[in-house]
Amino acid sequence: MKYEEYEKALSVPRIGKYRIACKGDKNKALILYRYNIKLCQKFYGILGVFEVVLRNAINEHFKERLQDNNWLITQTQNGFLVNYQDVILKERDKLLEKQKYTHDKLVASLSLGTWTFLFSRNSYKKSGKTLLKIFPNKTHGLNQKDIYADLDKIRLFRNRIAHHEPLCFDPYETINIAYAKEIYTLLIKYIVFLGYRTNEILYGVESPLPTIENIDVLAKTIP
Repeated sequence: MKYEEYEKALSVPRIGKYRIACKGDKNKALILYRYNIKLCQKFYGILGVFEVVLRNAINEHFKERLQDNNWLITQTQNGFLVNYQDVILKERDKLLEKQKYTHDKLVASLSLGTWTFLFSRNSYKKSGKTLLKIFPNKTHGLNQKDIYADLDKIRLFRNRIAHHEPLCFDPYETINIAYAKEIYTLLIKYIVFLGYRTNEILYGVESPLPTIENIDVLAKTIP
């Protein structure tokens, strides 16, 4: 396909920012666009692993602490999840309607945002200030506020991918992969904090680093 055909298919505003970033070079703009797609694809793998191990750690923590294998529902009724009642019960009802409800399926159906907000100040306090115990390898001195800020960065990054937003630009739409590098570093850090060896838990999962490097190399060819 020619550049103009991509413009028609993807819209001028979407593809145009890549051309502007590449100083009008159509070929490089298309290369950068494809690199960005590949970068999103590569991040999905590590984000998926991170999300699963995070939610499972939270689930096991509260199952043990509360001695309740159905704690999500219980806590929406008279506990620290009252403010999330609508979100959680909506997911429960979807599963019930399909006759597929189990606590584990409910855990899997909740968004990363729901799990992240358990680390917000009010949620952390209401749930007993014990949730940081899921990070046996966390850096000494790292507190609830720090962890919530980091997890929220990861959540926002995941949302950018879900909404097909570019990962290769800074706020001024200049090619810049610092943001992607920062999130990759955070993902690795928190997987380690959760007690896993990355070479084992991420075995077979493609790394976004080669694509990040390709974007960096391309950026250096633009005057």
